[in-house]
Amino acid sequence: MSSLRIYNDNDFSQPLVFTEDGAEISRQLNEVGIRFERWSTRELDEGATPDSILAAYQAEVEKLKAENGFTTADVVSLTPTHPQKDDFRKKFLDEHRHSEDEVRFFVRGQGLFYLHLDDKVYVVQCRKNDLISVPNGTKHWFDMGPEPEFTCVRLFTNPEGWVAQFTGDEIASKAPRFEQLIEAA
Repeated sequence: MSSLRIYNDNDFSQPLVFTEDGAEISRQLNEVGIRFERWSTRELDEGATPDSILAAYQAEVEKLKAENGFTTADVVSLTPTHPQKDDFRKKFLDEHRHSEDEVRFFVRGQGLFYLHLDDKVYVVQCRKNDLISVPNGTKHWFDMGPEPEFTCVRLFTNPEGWVAQFTGDEIASKAPRFEQLIEAA
């Protein structure tokens, strides 16, 4: 089940807000400029290819392209057996920004987006059928956990511009990790 935890950015001992209600997650995130939606489920074969995944969600992807000027979409997957899973996890564990929106639709699996907005950190557990759109310039980080398992559709206005610009803030190292929030639950 998807969830949202909101913490003060100087105290991760107890969330100010915790909810697993999809409408409430969407409402709380929309108030701070983050798009969060649940898309209808599509039946996909176990061995669905990136092309077949994009074809299954073509209508939704084309709608987002038309609304936001995205020019391309692709599919990214990671599994617990991937030989570089630790490197990929580490790559996005520190607070950073991008010069374009970060849009992810979870076809399967899950991951945690941490959004640092003013003096709060919003921890969004995204799961299958969740869409999240993090506006460009938003301070954030992503934790896929030690045994990553997800497939996401990504949308870009300029794939070359999607490079992490690290803030140098150590806040991510103080926040609870995937193992503490998800695996312990």
